[in-house]
Amino acid sequence: MEMNAPYTSFVALGDSFTEGMSDELSDGSYRGWADLLAARLAALEPDFRYANLAVRGKLIGQIVADQVEPAAAMRADVVTLVGGLNDALRPRVDMSRVRGHLEEAVERLAPSCRTLVLMRSPGRNGPVMERFRPRMEELFGILEELAARHGAVVADLYGAPVLGDPRLWAVDRLHLTAEGHRRVAEAVWQSLGLPPAEDWRAELPPARPARWTARRTDDLRFARQHLVPWVGRRLTGRSSGDGRPAKRPELLPYS
Repeated sequence: MEMNAPYTSFVALGDSFTEGMSDELSDGSYRGWADLLAARLAALEPDFRYANLAVRGKLIGQIVADQVEPAAAMRADVVTLVGGLNDALRPRVDMSRVRGHLEEAVERLAPSCRTLVLMRSPGRNGPVMERFRPRMEELFGILEELAARHGAVVADLYGAPVLGDPRLWAVDRLHLTAEGHRRVAEAVWQSLGLPPAEDWRAELPPARPARWTARRTDDLRFARQHLVPWVGRRLTGRSSGDGRPAKRPELLPYS
C-alpha cells in the first residue's frame, strides 16, 4: 500500500488488546500499541485526531453494539478493529454468530473510513494456545475473507513467531508487555504503507532456561492472581470491563 496523503485521524475499536493492557504507565494507566501508533501518526500531521473506543473484556457482539456506530460516525482516515478472540477463548462459542457480528462490523466500518485494518492477533505459546488454536484460526480465516471482500488491510501478528515468545507477554499470560505493544504498533504502521522503522518480526536473543522451581513458582502465582479470577468471571458471566467507559471516546487532537 502506498500512502498518497497524510492520515489525519485514527479510531481504534476492540477489547483489552487495543485498550493497551498490560503496557502500564507510571500513573497506573495503560498505553498500548494504539496510543503508540497515534503518537507516530500525529508526528506527521499537526491536526491529527485520535479516539480509542476499546474496553477490556468485550465480546465481538458488544463491540458491534457499543463501538461500531460511534466509530463509523467519526469518518476517520484509519480505523482498526480487533475483536472476536475473547469469544474464541470462551468454553463455548458459536462461531457462526461471531462471523455474523464481524460481517456487520466490517460492512459498516469499511465504507466510513479510508483504511480499515483488521488483525490476526498474536497468541502466547503454550498448552492454552494449543487448545484454542483451531478456533483462533477459524476466526482469522473469517477476517481474511472479510478483508478481501471489503478492501481492508490485515496485519498478520499471528504469523510472527516472535509474538508467541513468552518474554513478550505479561505475568497474566493474556496481554503483551510494553515491548510487545511496541512491535504491534510498528506492524500496523507498516500495514498502512508507512516506511519501516525496524523489523518488528526480529527474534529475541536466546533465553536462558529457567529452573524448574522458578517455573512452578511462576505457574502458581499466575493461577492464584490471574487464572482463578478469570475463571470466576467466566462462571458468573461477569467481565473485567463491566461499567468501564471507553478509553478515549471522542475524536480529539492527540496530545
